[in-house]
Amino acid sequence: MTLDIDFVRAQFPAFAEPALAGQAFFENAGGSYTCTQVLSRLERFYRERKVQPYAPYEASRLAGAEMDEARSRLAAMMGVEADEISFGPSTTQNTYVLAQAFRGFISPGEAIVVTNQDHEANSGPWRRLAEDGIEVREWRIDPETGHLNVDDLEDLLDESVRLVCFPHCSNLVGEINPVTEITALAHAAGAFVCVDGVSYAPHGIPNAGDLGPDIYLFSAYKTYGPHQGIMMIRRALADLLPNQAHFFNGDARYKRFTPAGPDHAQVAACAGLADYAEALAAHHGAPAGTPAERAEFVHDLMRAQEVKLLQPLLDALGERNDVRLIGPKDAALRAPTVALDLGRPAEPVAAALAGHGIMAGGGDFYAVRALDAMGIDPAQGVLRLSFTHYTPEKEVNKLIDALNAVL
Repeated sequence: MTLDIDFVRAQFPAFAEPALAGQAFFENAGGSYTCTQVLSRLERFYRERKVQPYAPYEASRLAGAEMDEARSRLAAMMGVEADEISFGPSTTQNTYVLAQAFRGFISPGEAIVVTNQDHEANSGPWRRLAEDGIEVREWRIDPETGHLNVDDLEDLLDESVRLVCFPHCSNLVGEINPVTEITALAHAAGAFVCVDGVSYAPHGIPNAGDLGPDIYLFSAYKTYGPHQGIMMIRRALADLLPNQAHFFNGDARYKRFTPAGPDHAQVAACAGLADYAEALAAHHGAPAGTPAERAEFVHDLMRAQEVKLLQPLLDALGERNDVRLIGPKDAALRAPTVALDLGRPAEPVAAALAGHGIMAGGGDFYAVRALDAMGIDPAQGVLRLSFTHYTPEKEVNKLIDALNAVL
């Protein structure tokens, strides 16, 4: 089945906006456009249901029901239980709260494993646990390729390791890490697993239940939704960690890791992510099945489209000797997030691309540790080019032409 790009783009009002006409969007890794299903729910909530939810009057009942719908439908897509899904203002904030919970769970002298491939959100909060006597071990990338070698992780694991944190894929390297293999290795050593899925989920929300980690994090605003962080924590771990919310919310798993009250409207609007996935599944003839099975169909549809468009871009960049392409050259092994080391400041090149109708960014993208490890000056940063399933082939061709003009 081939993705119907015209149908897809019709679901995103941004593509019909005159102010954005003629501009190809290649900074999706920083935040995607929002689908109409989410926008419609958000507007309806603010118009009709902007009251304190879960009271017995109708507007309040509907508000609470829509928030519950978002949680239950996303859980079903991800192959987990509804009370294993929590919402927060961002994945950065969610990870910070989790780190505080683990601070009260792990004892001094025990260890955690972090990587230097991660966005700082899944690195810095965990590293601060060293202040309480917890050993922090670093799983280091290959300085040439940015690759995380699973064999290197094995050398870091022993009976003292309680947690392993790593990205599903890096927001710079782009390589898709083998989550199930890594999780099995960590579990065999007695450790829990936390996966940052922020840079992967925009390319198809995964079945976290099948993947196997204890924690899976991603951001709705990068998966065509509102600015929320979505956090999956399996019941067995959630019940072990100390409550981080109001004491009277400690018995509700989906409230335990939300210290502040939820953003009612944005949580409710996240149900639009499920609406969008279902619209894609129905339009493309997905077979009947569970929400997780239909979500997997959509995931595969998105990935096939992205791989097809990404390979020509990687081939074009691989032929150049004036840039360093970070990560794999095989599109099937990575997300369509491509970072280029130019050997000079990247932001002026991004500005030059804007003159050719290309929206892209230059900088460190909160992955300073990865840049340092690969010998790239964070002050110069990298040029990052990222797209999703809604990017048409003609815009990828336009990007290649623009790069030829400015590099």
